[in-house]
Amino acid sequence: MPFEVIASDRAPAAIGPYSQAIRAGDTVYLSGQIPLDPASGELVEGGIEAQAVRVFENLKAVAEAAGGSLRQAAKITIYLTDLGHFATVNAVMARYFEPPYPARATLGVAALPRGAAIEADAVLVLG
Repeated sequence: MPFEVIASDRAPAAIGPYSQAIRAGDTVYLSGQIPLDPASGELVEGGIEAQAVRVFENLKAVAEAAGGSLRQAAKITIYLTDLGHFATVNAVMARYFEPPYPARATLGVAALPRGAAIEADAVLVLG
C-alpha cells in the first residue's frame, strides 16, 4: 500500500526530515505539532492556553488537508514540559473534541523543540 504525504500551508512546515502527516489506507498519522504560527514560523506568545490552542489549530489544519477532521482522531498523544498545565490543556482540548473522545496519553517531558511547552500528535481513522 503506498503512502500519501499530507501537507497544509495552514500549519507550520516541518522543521526536520518528516512530513506533516502520512496517510496509509484509511489511517492518517499526524506528526507532532508544536505551537508555531504557520504564517511567521514563530512560537506563539501568551502562555500555555495560547500554545495549546495553536497546537490544536495546527492539528486541525493537517487533519482537514487529509480530508478528515479531529473528530476522526482515534488516538492523541500530548507532551508537556510541565504537568501542572494538565487541567488547562484538558479545557482547551474540550473545545476541539466531543464524546466519544479519542484515546489519549499525556507525557511529561524535559524539553520540546523551540522551547515549546506543549506538543501533540494524532492518529485519524477516516471512514
